[in-house]
Amino acid sequence: MIKNDFLRRFFVIALAFAFAATGECVVNMSETTPTVAAASDDAAEYAGKAPKYIFMFIGDGMSFPQIQASGFYRGVKQHGAIDPAAGRIPQASPMFFTTFPVVGAVNSYNSSSYCPDSAATATSLSSGIRTLSGVLNMDETKQHKSVSIAEQVKQQLDYKVGIVTSVNIDHATPAAYYAHVPSRSDYYDIGMDLLKSNYDYFAGGDFLSNNSKQVTKEGKEKIADLAAKEGYYIANTNEKFRSLKPENGKTIVICPQDELETGTMAMKYRLDQKEGDITLADLTRKGIEMLTANNDKGFFMMVEGGKIDWGCHANDAFTVINETMAFEEAVKVASEYYDKYPEETLIIVTGDHETGGLTIGFAGTNYDTYFEKLGNQKTSYVEFEKIVNTYKDKNVSFEDALKDVKANFGLLTESDPDAAAKKDMVLTEYELGKLKAAFEMVKDGRTAKEQGDRVLYGGYNPFVVTLTHVLNNKAGVNFASYAHTGLPVALYAKGAGADAFAGAYDNVDVCKKLRALTKVK
Repeated sequence: MIKNDFLRRFFVIALAFAFAATGECVVNMSETTPTVAAASDDAAEYAGKAPKYIFMFIGDGMSFPQIQASGFYRGVKQHGAIDPAAGRIPQASPMFFTTFPVVGAVNSYNSSSYCPDSAATATSLSSGIRTLSGVLNMDETKQHKSVSIAEQVKQQLDYKVGIVTSVNIDHATPAAYYAHVPSRSDYYDIGMDLLKSNYDYFAGGDFLSNNSKQVTKEGKEKIADLAAKEGYYIANTNEKFRSLKPENGKTIVICPQDELETGTMAMKYRLDQKEGDITLADLTRKGIEMLTANNDKGFFMMVEGGKIDWGCHANDAFTVINETMAFEEAVKVASEYYDKYPEETLIIVTGDHETGGLTIGFAGTNYDTYFEKLGNQKTSYVEFEKIVNTYKDKNVSFEDALKDVKANFGLLTESDPDAAAKKDMVLTEYELGKLKAAFEMVKDGRTAKEQGDRVLYGGYNPFVVTLTHVLNNKAGVNFASYAHTGLPVALYAKGAGADAFAGAYDNVDVCKKLRALTKVK
């Protein structure tokens, strides 16, 4: 067992990065067996009582950089900006779950790429098989279905099951725990598999299948309507959610429309939520209430912080930090339950892959970081884009656009009256040039078709993503990609059977270890 001391944690993380960086470990992409010092998944290795209450937390797109950046930002917020002369040296305020006594480092590649997608990685975590990008709980031939750990504990142990997410209920990661489809885009079929699962509690954003071909062109009923006919209680308002009781039976919570992000119909970013909006922690707490009532068997709950990934795709560091902290709050709710039943509860916190190639360090700031600057941001890239999208029709000037930049991101020009008091937030000529070029692109209505534009803007609004880049870089952080990367992800565990998850291993082994612990077949 790896205890929670610095040297052993450092060794685990360093080992994982060494395998990822050196290439000395030769990997057959079609293999499903462990490649890195994985502990045995034989049930005989895990003597003792099986965990009765299992929490599986997945921070989508979350690896070591996202976790560290969040702890560093909170550190400067609590202790002040780094200033050795004033006695303020770097002090992190680590994410709560990093204090768990068992630490692992998990490889995330799939059968078709070292930079995997969420469908394949979630399939590996849920079913213990490796498959192609885009595939959910089917093998590489797309002919054979796999069985998830959630399905197994439901069918064999009569555990209740809950699936919770901050994105759409039928998005790739939650779907990996109940659906079996050749493509993650088969939303209607995913929804039908949700109904077949007969799980006890689903919660998150609205169904993506609402706009699928089967609904819009073939006239089939929406999944939520079919679910109601199948006996699910649909809690789709804040009031219905707050008043939800175990007596309502099996339930699907769909966060209310005014609390969802326009277009995606996922929950709003934490940075954009208003007081009283439903949070991931709220969904987790309610899920525990629903799953524990009249239940002497046990339960399995998967909770996904899905918008960590989305913020990383958009290279919005402060939004990512806020989503990671919202995820942390949900873990704390589970930990409160663990405190009541420590001998019977297992909590696992991990990621499915890393997104964005987030780095703590930037060429323009050398060895220095200024995380406090990120706190000037007041809104996510999504909400700010709504403002920017009006610029063309309103014929907004660059000078007027910079007023919005100051109000929402704290960045200002040298001629601004507040520049003398806020020198560290003044835009340089280089930064102004980048912003102006992106602004003109937006005003002209041009899309990023050229290779250089695609690399610069990644398909996002050029002005908005350039703005987040400028703020990120002033803080000393940077993104290398708009897509996923091949970094290993962190895993933290505590409770019954947690020892099994120490060390460095592949994502398929997470499910194998859970099967061994619960003794399902």
